[in-house]
Amino acid sequence: MSEIRDMALERRIKELEEKIEQLRFSRRVLMNLVEKVERERMEAVTKLERLNKKLQAVNAKYARKLWHKNRQIIELETKLYKKNLNNVL
Repeated sequence: MSEIRDMALERRIKELEEKIEQLRFSRRVLMNLVEKVERERMEAVTKLERLNKKLQAVNAKYARKLWHKNRQIIELETKLYKKNLNNVL
């Protein structure tokens, strides 16, 4: 009876050791996946940061161009106003 119990315990120990090995393997797989996802996330963040910087530069260039055009419009309107004012007088 003791031998049967010992054999059952040994079998149970072996089962638990196999489960532990499976859990270790699963943990390694999950950690690799987590690392991969983290790398991909960082690559995406870096790409978005570069895109944001580029868009800000394009926006600043457009704003300067728009400001310059508005300034030209004001100058032309001023000249036109002065011309009309001289014609009235």
